[in-house]
Amino acid sequence: MASGTIVRIVMDRGFGFIKPDDDGPDIFFHHSSLPEGGFDALQEGQTVEYETGRDPRSDRPRAQDVRPI
Repeated sequence: MASGTIVRIVMDRGFGFIKPDDDGPDIFFHHSSLPEGGFDALQEGQTVEYETGRDPRSDRPRAQDVRPI
């Protein structure tokens, strides 16, 4: 499981970006990749764990199963 820091959240659109701890490129996450109500509790600068998957619309990397640590 990868970990990183939330660098940007767009609350009104339901998505954000995570900076991986391995210094790779920022990875997109969508509110649907968190448990119900979990998105509203996130903050920029917070450390999270996640699985890396593929965005079904664009086939780009996407964080899944995002969980605060």
